Amino acid sequence: MYDVVGVRFKKAGKIYYFDPGDLSIQKDEFVIVETVRGVEYGRVVTPRKQVGEKDVVLPLKKVVRIADQKDRLIVEENKTAAKEAYDVCSDKVNEHQLDMKLVDVEYTFDRNKVIFYFTADGRIDFRELVKDLARFSGQGLNCARLVSEMKRKCLAG
Repeated sequence: MYDVVGVRFKKAGKIYYFDPGDLSIQKDEFVIVETVRGVEYGRVVTPRKQVGEKDVVLPLKKVVRIADQKDRLIVEENKTAAKEAYDVCSDKVNEHQLDMKLVDVEYTFDRNKVIFYFTADGRIDFRELVKDLARFSGQGLNCARLVSEMKRKCLAG
């Protein structure tokens, strides 16, 4: 059995389990965790509980710390930067006359990566767009195509 807390990164997002270690973490607290995308900020939606091996992805990553006011400010700054990145990307999509719809933009908590979510009916050659966005962002970026169900969840928040 594994001692875990459930963390969600988006309102309608999947719940991921993390090892709380010795931290006293309550439901609805915000925490900083290490993920495959890097350091992230999320809300504890499942309080500490025991789960079996089949319910966790091993190796189980630890909660780094309980988030503080400085972390909350970083999240707000990232949201502001994401809005700017959205506007830049939207302009570039129009400039390159790409048949795609930009849905959302988000930065990872540590700002090492910016992710652009989009939908498109057919295949899109957006290599020039990616080059423009890389020049704008100055960091790693991903363009993620959303299917209908994912689009609905993403827009739900």
